Amino acid sequence: MQYKSQKIAWYFFAACMGLFGLQLIYGFILGFDRMGYDVLHDWIPFNTARATHTNLLVVWMLTGFMGAAYYIIPQESGRELWSTRLAWIQYYSLLLVGVVAVVGYHFNIWEGRKFLEIPRPLDYLVVVNVLAFLLNLFMTIWKGKNKSTTAMVLFFGLLMAALLYLPGMYTFDNIVHDSYFRWWVVHLWVEGVWELIMGAILSFLLIKLTGVDREIIEKWLYIIVGFTFLSGILGTGHHYYYTGAPGYWLMVGGIFSALEPLAFLGMALYAIAMARRGGRNHPNKLALMWTIGCAVMSFVGAGFLGFAHTLPQVNIWTHGTLVTAMHGHMAFWGAYAMLILAMITYVLPEMTGRKLFKGWVPEWAFWLSNIGMIAMTGAFAVMGVAQVYMERKSGMDFLEVQESLEVHAFGLVLAASLFTLGIVLFIRNFCAYGRPNDEVLEA
Repeated sequence: MQYKSQKIAWYFFAACMGLFGLQLIYGFILGFDRMGYDVLHDWIPFNTARATHTNLLVVWMLTGFMGAAYYIIPQESGRELWSTRLAWIQYYSLLLVGVVAVVGYHFNIWEGRKFLEIPRPLDYLVVVNVLAFLLNLFMTIWKGKNKSTTAMVLFFGLLMAALLYLPGMYTFDNIVHDSYFRWWVVHLWVEGVWELIMGAILSFLLIKLTGVDREIIEKWLYIIVGFTFLSGILGTGHHYYYTGAPGYWLMVGGIFSALEPLAFLGMALYAIAMARRGGRNHPNKLALMWTIGCAVMSFVGAGFLGFAHTLPQVNIWTHGTLVTAMHGHMAFWGAYAMLILAMITYVLPEMTGRKLFKGWVPEWAFWLSNIGMIAMTGAFAVMGVAQVYMERKSGMDFLEVQESLEVHAFGLVLAASLFTLGIVLFIRNFCAYGRPNDEVLEA
């Protein structure tokens, strides 16, 4: 059963697609900078483009998570959203904060902390916005007919993401202390509580698309996600190797970072097994492709490629190089971006009544974006390994190394173009669905 208030999710997804497109534009600015064509330097210098690119990534993914929650929670709770008005206020205030932050970066108004550049006054607005969002979800669950595990884990993941935003609002004069607690936000989001959110959304999609019993999916998936969550928390230590933190993080971070790929492998195998076991012949095959693709690519990006460079013996050479970008791009794409796109692909036909998941456009969107991301990962790997050898091993000057990598950046931009073509097709298909149909939602 669907509820009329769920259509607010569509507007979050629409904002999500717009922000994603803007992030890609700044990605190309960075790519051309890497090629030596820094023609926009006077207006958008590299540091501004990089801060905007990475922060847009966080904002559009959080917007996607919010859209997913506004669709999942009412359906799992068996009632309308507690306050549609509050959801709209939260939606517009979130967009306002995002726009002001992006504009501020271009006027050098930011905190200056890597990945947490948002100006301090906006931090407080973000906290108020997220509290309103969590209140809406909590009251919907509290007053609902059902208290499903999927809804509860999704809410808990979002709550913990909000709480772990708070350490990033404190600054320290000591750079070691500042770096230490900064990772409580950056790492514990992407390799901690976001994985709870991922598990809940993945569980919802597998239940809807495969027909496998809810209890089976929720039980095993959360065991795997719990293992991933635990290894991710202690795996924070791989950021502490060479920042002045105690030496025991070499062992703790190394061991638990090595365990993370096993958890992601388990998640990938489990998702495939559930898809094969499911008896429901769901017509929306494309949503299932995105769902299974998310589980598989998250293992490749977050698991395997993360393991490839977070062991202390490797990280001592690769820390702060483009090897990190290799891991980061595939990890974010596989674990979270594909998950949001899977959710959108499932939700749109349910909201609009239009079955536009068939045909060449959505299929090419899937394959072009994934092939493009794999090619981008390969380009980053070549650039990163070359950088490590020339800069860290041979002792070449940093700027000389960057100039030597310009030819490889050309391949990166070509791969990014293929990826972008896939995303453009996805957004085109999104627009073709149109807005939610109230008659369909009330049926």
